[in-house]
Parts: sequence; structure tokens; C-alpha cells
Amino acid sequence: MTKGRICVSVAADARPERVFSVLTDWPRHREWMVLTRAQVTGGDGRSAGSRLAAFTGVGPLGFLDTMEITGWDPPRTVAVRHTGGLVRGTGVFRVLPRGGGSTIVWEEELDLPLGAVGRLGWVLLRPLNAALFRFSLRRLAGLSGR
Repeated sequence: MTKGRICVSVAADARPERVFSVLTDWPRHREWMVLTRAQVTGGDGRSAGSRLAAFTGVGPLGFLDTMEITGWDPPRTVAVRHTGGLVRGTGVFRVLPRGGGSTIVWEEELDLPLGAVGRLGWVLLRPLNAALFRFSLRRLAGLSGR
């Protein structure tokens, strides 16, 4: 299986504890993650083994990304394993201390479906995904600084 990798980061004026708190308030994802709303579907949402579901799209058009939290180390790291039919692989958010603020890092390593078509699609869509991820992280940074 071919992997698609992406890693973006942004600076935030908020301390890591504050950023991590907003980042892991799953229902608040709609406030910062582009076209996405998330909810806890199993467990407490604050420990390894908890399950999440995130719908990305407009109205009924989009896709469901189901996940299991595989790493929980507040206020530094939350890692997930994507378990859905469309999105599979791993994702990690890191919140690193920086001066009086933080650096927020979002990394994904996704299994690319459809062989050569999936690899070509990733080449075309990766720059757009990176831009949307950065935009989302800037929104998270802004919310965290309030």
C-alpha cells in the first residue's frame, strides 16, 4: 500500500495547555477545521482507545472519517488511527512550547487507495490539503488565543 504523507505547522500565541484543550474539544472542531464536525462515539474522548467520528463536507455531501485515539499525552500529543472505509492511516497533532506560545503540528500518513490513480490524485490534491490544513491550524491558533 502506498502512503501519502503530509505535515504542516503554524505558530500560536497561546500556551500549549490552552491549544491542546481547544484542539481536543471534539465538538469545537467545526469552529476551526474546514468543513468538518467531530464527535466522540466511544470512550471519553480524552484517552487512548476512545473513538471519534468526523464528517467532512457540505450538507449531506462528504465523507465520514472514523478514528481511534492511539496516543494521548496532554498537552503535547494526540494521535489517531483512521479506521474508515475511505480514510485509513494515522494522524498526529503535536503542540510544542515556543516562547510564550506554541507551535501546532499536524501530521498525516494515509493509505492511498486505487493504486496508480490514488497516487496521481495525491500528487494533485496534496498541495490543496496542505493549504486547508494550514488554514485550519491558523483558525485553531486564533481560537486558542481568545
